[in-house]
Amino acid sequence: MTPQSSSSRRRPLRTRHVATAGVAVLAAALSACSGGSGSSGADKAAEKPKISVNLSGQQAKAGGPVEVKLADGKLKNVTVADAKGAKLPGKLSANGTSWTSERKAAPGTAYQVEATTDQGGSAKHSFRTAKPDKVNKVTLAPGKNTTVGIAQPLSITFDNPVRNKAEVEKHLKVTTSNDTEGSWGWIKNYDGKDRVDWRPKEYWKSGTKVKLDADLNGIDSGGNDWFVRDYATNFTIGKSQVVKVNLDSKTATLTRDGKTLKSLPMSAGTPGGDKASWGGTSVLMSKEGTINMRSETVGLGDAYDKMVDYSMRLTWSGMYAHAAPWNASYFGNTNHSSGCVGMSDGDAGWLYRQAQIGDPFEVTGSGSKGVPDPGNGYGEWNISWSDWQAKSALK
Repeated sequence: MTPQSSSSRRRPLRTRHVATAGVAVLAAALSACSGGSGSSGADKAAEKPKISVNLSGQQAKAGGPVEVKLADGKLKNVTVADAKGAKLPGKLSANGTSWTSERKAAPGTAYQVEATTDQGGSAKHSFRTAKPDKVNKVTLAPGKNTTVGIAQPLSITFDNPVRNKAEVEKHLKVTTSNDTEGSWGWIKNYDGKDRVDWRPKEYWKSGTKVKLDADLNGIDSGGNDWFVRDYATNFTIGKSQVVKVNLDSKTATLTRDGKTLKSLPMSAGTPGGDKASWGGTSVLMSKEGTINMRSETVGLGDAYDKMVDYSMRLTWSGMYAHAAPWNASYFGNTNHSSGCVGMSDGDAGWLYRQAQIGDPFEVTGSGSKGVPDPGNGYGEWNISWSDWQAKSALK
C-alpha cells in the first residue's frame, strides 16, 4: 500500500442530524485506505451515506417499532437502547438496507440509536417518545417463586379497562416445563376490572414449572392508556390434592395423589336461598388465619359478627372453609351455615395446615345455589374447555 496523503488519513467520525417530516437523517462519514492519489474508490468511501430513523425529536409517537434505513450500502449492526441500557431487539432486512425493532417504543422514554455499515461508517441518533396520557398497570397471581395447587390459574388483573385485548394477549407468553396445554380467557373480576387468566385444559401435573413473560412495555391497552413496563412471574405446582365437599354426606375429604387422607364432618350453607353454598369447583385463594366475619359484608344483614379461625377463602363473594365451633351440633348431619364450609377447630386446623393455595374444592351434592362466575375467585373450572378457549381474544 502506498503512503497516504495527509488529506486521506483516517479522520474522526462526525455525525450530522437532520430531521425532515418526522424522520431523522444521519450522515456518517466513512474512512478508508487508498492510494496516495485520488481514485474513484476513495471518492466513494468519502461519501456520506444517509441513515434515517422513523422517530425523532422530544415528542416522538410511541407504540410502534423503531425503523432504521440506509440509502446506499448495507447496515452491519443496529442497537436501540433506553437510558438504563435496555435494548429493543430487532432484525436486519434480507438485503441489509433496513432494521426494524421487534418491540415497540415505549412512551415517555429516551432512546439512543447506534448504527454501523459494512463500509465501516457509523452514526448515532437520539429521540424521546411523548409521555402517556394514562398508565395501565397489572396485578399478577401467583406471585414469583411460589408453590401452588393443581387448580391455580395464571391471572392478570388490570387497573384500567383493556380495549385492545387481542394486542395485549399477543404479548403474554406462558412457558411450562412439560408443554401443558392451556388457553387465555378474558373475564371480569368480581370488582368489575378486566382480567385475563391462563387455565390449563386439565388440572396441572404436580412438579410443573410455569413462567409468564408479559412483554407489555410500549403497548397501548386502548384509549391512549399505556403500559410502561414489562411484567413476569414464575411458580411451581405442588402436591396433587383435592378437597371434595359433599353436600349430601356433609363431609369434606382431602385426597392426595388420588388417595384419601382424611374425611372431615362439616356443615355447609343452608339450602334454599342466599345462604346456600356455591357448588362446582372453587379454588383456595388465600389462607387468612383468624379474621372478623360480618354477615353485613355479604348482604345477609346483621346475622353474625364473629372472629373466625383457620379461614380459607374460596370466592370473592365470601365463601370460606373455616372453623365453626358454634355449629358443632350440625357437623356431619345438617347444612346450616351462611354459605361457608364449617368444621370443628381441630379439623379446620388440620385442613388449614395441609391445604395449598390453588387447591381445588370440588363441591357436589344437592342444595347449592349454582356455580360461581369465573371472576368470583377462580371459577373458570366450571366452564367447559371449549367455552373457555372461546374467551381468548385471539380465537
